[in-house]
Amino acid sequence: MTSDPQSVRFDDPVGTTTHSADPSSTNPGKVAFASFIGTTVEWYDYFLFGTAAVLVLNEQFFPSLDPFAGQLASLSTFAVAFVARPLGGVIFGHFGDRLSRKSMLVLSLLMMGIATFLIGLLPGYDTIGVAAPVLLVLLRVVQGFGVGGEWGGAVLMAVEHAPPHKKAFYGAWPQAGVPAGSVLSSLVFFLVQLMPDEKFMSWGWRIPFLISAVLVLIGLFIRLRLTESPELNEVKEEKKVASLPFFELFKTSKKSLLIGIFCLVGSNTLFYIASVYLLSYAPEATALTRGEVLLAIAIGASFDVIAIPLVAIFADRHGKRTMMLVGSLVTAVAALPIFWAMNTGTFLGAVLAMIIAFPIAHSIVYATSSGFISGLFDPEVRYTGASISYQVGGLISSAPAPMISVLLFTTFDSWVPVALYLAAANLLAGIFVLFDTRNKALSQ
Repeated sequence: MTSDPQSVRFDDPVGTTTHSADPSSTNPGKVAFASFIGTTVEWYDYFLFGTAAVLVLNEQFFPSLDPFAGQLASLSTFAVAFVARPLGGVIFGHFGDRLSRKSMLVLSLLMMGIATFLIGLLPGYDTIGVAAPVLLVLLRVVQGFGVGGEWGGAVLMAVEHAPPHKKAFYGAWPQAGVPAGSVLSSLVFFLVQLMPDEKFMSWGWRIPFLISAVLVLIGLFIRLRLTESPELNEVKEEKKVASLPFFELFKTSKKSLLIGIFCLVGSNTLFYIASVYLLSYAPEATALTRGEVLLAIAIGASFDVIAIPLVAIFADRHGKRTMMLVGSLVTAVAALPIFWAMNTGTFLGAVLAMIIAFPIAHSIVYATSSGFISGLFDPEVRYTGASISYQVGGLISSAPAPMISVLLFTTFDSWVPVALYLAAANLLAGIFVLFDTRNKALSQ
């Protein structure tokens, strides 16, 4: 059974709670950096598929479909992982709350790495027929299952090792690993797409998937050197480990779970419109090339990596709930300017669009969300609660964002409905954040 919700120890506002394992006895900076590196590697693997889905997978695995149907089929395989992510969150969360945060992080990275490497070796439709897209979907499911346990574990290792009043800052480092993974995958694909089209389409696109093996080995080496979460150790010492964290979560924390799921729908929608949909939209609707858009995404996401830890400092000072609300509002307002800048059809306009999308808009909510979501749950069910929140939120917002955007643009022959959809998603997220009382109380 979990502890009484009123006895919350997380992010103690005055720093008076005594822990059997003092977070200051370990190096929170080292843990945060290790979480950043591991998260970067894992999300590099994950984002490779999104870029490939737009650039090449439709021709390699769905050649019999017309271009529009092929694009939707390719994006659908990208979205399949989001269905597997909540299941991964439940399974990894169960064992992460009962046994070890660290072990689940190592296992999630290993699963992601193996699946990504195998995608790089997978023959296309012309070689093995219908088995090719079937195997592609299965490997994407494995990717989704693995990443389902990644976010909760990486964030909690950083946050639960952090000292009081710096939960958002240290929790922001694994968050920064997500755009860092996007930068890395975009740059690698930018380089390989410089090859002649024939070579790129036949085998060059496989290179980014295959070199992930080296990155995964580096990530595993770093993660194996981490120490276990002090707050989980305390839960074990006090014999408060939940026998079934999933059911305990729904028994004690239904409101927190709903807030956790919906608080990121706006930020998720922005990220996948900017990094996936615009990669398809811009070369077709403007004079931009796919290489220019890839490079613009990499530049914008690079600034996002820098902005996320900086924004988190303000979240520790002014309250995570407040910053989540500010970020949702800023992103809603930024929806139209992002498209205005992209529609200039110039490289500088594309870079400006990505600067607005990533460091200006996305960083505010995303930097704050790790500490905010973690603060919604008690330690006994925190891995499960944080993982389900993030992954179900991704399922309902990240997964459909590129496809909804394609359908809106095709139906209305205008980018305006896509921008309005982005703004509405962020306003919805802000409404759910308003219902939070736990993080509000901690900031007072």
